[in-house]
Amino acid sequence: MTIWGNLIAIAIMVFGLWLNNTWIAAAGCAIALVLSLPIIYRGVRQELLDSLSPAQRLQLVASITVTIALVGLLQILEFFEYIGSFSDRIDWNAVGASGEWGGAFGQILIAILAVYIAWRQYIISRDLTIEQNRLTTQQNVLTQQQTIDTYFQGISDLVLDDDGFLEDWPQEQAFAAGRTAALLGSIDAAGKAKVLRFLSQSKLLTPLRRDRRLGRAILDGDGGYDEDRLQGVRVIDLGVMLAGSDVAQTDLRWTDLSDANLIRANLSGCDLVKANFSRTILYEANLSGADVKGTRLFYGTAELASPRSRNEIPNYTTGEFTGAVVENADFTNVQEMSEEQRKYCCMWCGEKSRSTIPGGCEGIASKLPLKKH
Repeated sequence: MTIWGNLIAIAIMVFGLWLNNTWIAAAGCAIALVLSLPIIYRGVRQELLDSLSPAQRLQLVASITVTIALVGLLQILEFFEYIGSFSDRIDWNAVGASGEWGGAFGQILIAILAVYIAWRQYIISRDLTIEQNRLTTQQNVLTQQQTIDTYFQGISDLVLDDDGFLEDWPQEQAFAAGRTAALLGSIDAAGKAKVLRFLSQSKLLTPLRRDRRLGRAILDGDGGYDEDRLQGVRVIDLGVMLAGSDVAQTDLRWTDLSDANLIRANLSGCDLVKANFSRTILYEANLSGADVKGTRLFYGTAELASPRSRNEIPNYTTGEFTGAVVENADFTNVQEMSEEQRKYCCMWCGEKSRSTIPGGCEGIASKLPLKKH
């Protein structure tokens, strides 16, 4: 009935407007208001009761009351008449010009705000990129460590099998060398140092004395394996695996890198204390800032020692052909270089490198043959 009543009231109002009869149109409006307002009131009242607590309803009524009271007070004080008379005295042309200046100033502020927002977006984007890179780096470190751990386990399984220390199975040695070469080519400097320390401390890089008939490594009588620098066999021969490698700023203490090819390798800042570089190729290697305290570059004495040779058999008593190839190596700011090391390097590093050796090479003649240009 209410819907039909509203429709009839609207029809009466429209009919009155069509006839241009104010009374009929007013009657239709009055009927529509009488029928609709109670419905709206009940809906709004129920909504207010459901959504507002008694205290909130009281605050709402108080706010409406205060607003009406302020409007009434301003009317009593003739505030609105004063505003009207004041607006009549205003030069609206000047106000318009001021508005134009204000608009220009507002556009400048908007431009500044846009630049600020763009800058903040750049900062947020940069921070997100840095954080993403950090997380990626952490993930790469974890993945690399898992790869290295798997390698350690694989090599241990080959070495510690029922047959012993890779004694007479060349195929197993080939697998170990292949795994090592693949790993060293895919990890960073810190990872390479971990692998080299593991292999060295496990005697896998050291030439060991072996039984010529059975191939087994021979014990030294002191709980370890006996070394044989001249005719011993290495479980893993590094060969050229580290040529041109970057192992800068890493810990290579007590590692046996003898006979390895480290041509143009970056060893700057490395801790090489007690490392063995006899017969190692360090041609054009970067040793700047490295700690070489106790590092073995040769056997015997500096006066008799000489770099390795392809055609000559090394003499580990006198030191002939047991030395590292240090030609054109960079020894800038090398730490803890002994007098014997300095003499050997000065004699065999060449003119290019002599100026980089701490303490200089004054009075020490070069033994390298002069090159013809």
